[in-house]
Amino acid sequence: MDHSSPYTVGDVMTADVVSVTPDTGFRRAAELMRRHRITALPVVDPQARVVGVVSEADLLAKEELRSEEPTLVGQRARLAEYAKAGASVVGEVMTAPAFTVSAGTSLARAARSMARHGVKRLPVVDAHGRLEGIVSRSDLLKVYLRTDAELAAEVRTAVLGRLPGGSEIRAEVHDGVVTLSGSLPDAAQAAAACRAARAVEGVVAVRSRVRRPTGRAA
Repeated sequence: MDHSSPYTVGDVMTADVVSVTPDTGFRRAAELMRRHRITALPVVDPQARVVGVVSEADLLAKEELRSEEPTLVGQRARLAEYAKAGASVVGEVMTAPAFTVSAGTSLARAARSMARHGVKRLPVVDAHGRLEGIVSRSDLLKVYLRTDAELAAEVRTAVLGRLPGGSEIRAEVHDGVVTLSGSLPDAAQAAAACRAARAVEGVVAVRSRVRRPTGRAA
């Protein structure tokens, strides 16, 4: 696969997604989470459009409040939680609307969306809101599993090969850290090479040993 362009959600998402519908029973949802070792399920309508997400936290409200004898004031303060505690189907406990992304979303943007909304995973939908997959925080880290050889090849071809003077720079990669060396007459060119290499998906850090022809560091 050519990754001269940034990775997207579609590159790392899980396409085989376990989902439920709003009328799926509470116990069934809990069984699916346990069986598939997941902590949340997309909730879809008959057209496979995502209408919400149900998580372990949503289901645990029932257990948390099972034995409590709340005051009227306490019930009013935690109205939504008590409603979930009395639920019998997913539609009564799910979080809606769901925060979603498209397969073409960049990994950086997906990560920002997770952080902003305080979620660990996002359903991936098409232009009509239909479920295509799911992406988790661990999926976003998959780019850091790229081999040093893959990273070096991309830095040399997609980055240095397109920069003025890039052919004068050598790139070596060890444990995801890129070391650039060689000679360039312009410090701005060296800085541009470092920025471009740092933008390659999976690169952990970039070290510059690029020097000017005089021997001074660029």
